[in-house]
Amino acid sequence: MAAIREAIIDAAVELAEEQGWEAVRLYEVAQRLGVSLLTLSRYFREKDEIIDAWFDRADEAMLAVADRPGFTELTPRQRVHRLIMAYLERLGPHRRVTREMVGHKLEFGHLHVQIPAVLRISRTVQWIREAARRDDTFFLRGLAETVLTSVFVATFLGCLNDDSRGFEGTRRRLDGMLSMGETAAHAAKPALRKLPLPSLQMPL
Repeated sequence: MAAIREAIIDAAVELAEEQGWEAVRLYEVAQRLGVSLLTLSRYFREKDEIIDAWFDRADEAMLAVADRPGFTELTPRQRVHRLIMAYLERLGPHRRVTREMVGHKLEFGHLHVQIPAVLRISRTVQWIREAARRDDTFFLRGLAETVLTSVFVATFLGCLNDDSRGFEGTRRRLDGMLSMGETAAHAAKPALRKLPLPSLQMPL
């Protein structure tokens, strides 16, 4: 079952490499695999769900890095760097198709697609925090999430147009952004720690 699902994703991406994502039709994907549309529909209800599955692969590749020996011995910044690059490297061989998928998600007037896309970014950022073992709370957590989301989105979009060997340009930019974010967060921490914590008492 899982093998068929993965084959559908691969076939859709292959077709997109040949003719562009917008031109891909589900019946073509089914034909390439030699299955019926009914069979395909049991795995994906619409084409947009294949995009979600494509980015799921990147999430999975990123989380797999967190289980590698020595990962927890890295500094927090190194962990985040390693995780984000693992995410991007998984998508890297098909940057053009990925750009077209992102363009589809951001197409004007498609709020039903755009809102889930924003929530998906938030989910990926939360997984980065979990995998990196970040344990900030309250205001510090909010600051860290805001910085990390900005860094992730900027790095992701930049990587889609990075033709440097081994994404060396992306690696350098990411390291620079993480360094600046870390400096900003450290500078803000004393002030944030003085803010009153939200009350946990329920109103009567």
